[in-house]
Amino acid sequence: MMITNFPLMIVAFLAYNAVIFGIAPDQLYWGRVIFSQDMPSGAIWDLRLHDLMVILGLFLLFFEILKATRVGKLSIVDHLLSTIVLIAFIIEFLVVQAAGTSTFLILTLMALIDVMAGFSVSIRSATRDVSLGDGSGL
Repeated sequence: MMITNFPLMIVAFLAYNAVIFGIAPDQLYWGRVIFSQDMPSGAIWDLRLHDLMVILGLFLLFFEILKATRVGKLSIVDHLLSTIVLIAFIIEFLVVQAAGTSTFLILTLMALIDVMAGFSVSIRSATRDVSLGDGSGL
């Protein structure tokens, strides 16, 4: 049950940090080609490391939004943890030089969307669950 309250965007946060702190800064190259494919059009499609990070973030965001549709006491914990992850993203973006990239900003915005969507979906779901009475006037 606790695994469902795990904020998935922390995986993107930790993956990014594994890359920036696991490789010497002078060797860090976000434009490194991970995969290359010749397309039928004649173009060559290159998947780069920074693209892979954004793709990871998008998949995690999708599952976070699915989790936001749950209603219950534990969803509050999930929202709180997601907010803490967002704060960590913002602080790192502002104070860590290697995190001052467009890729990290996009991941930070995904964490923001996660928090906003989570609260919005929860509030919307909660208002549908509120019963205002049976209409008898008593």
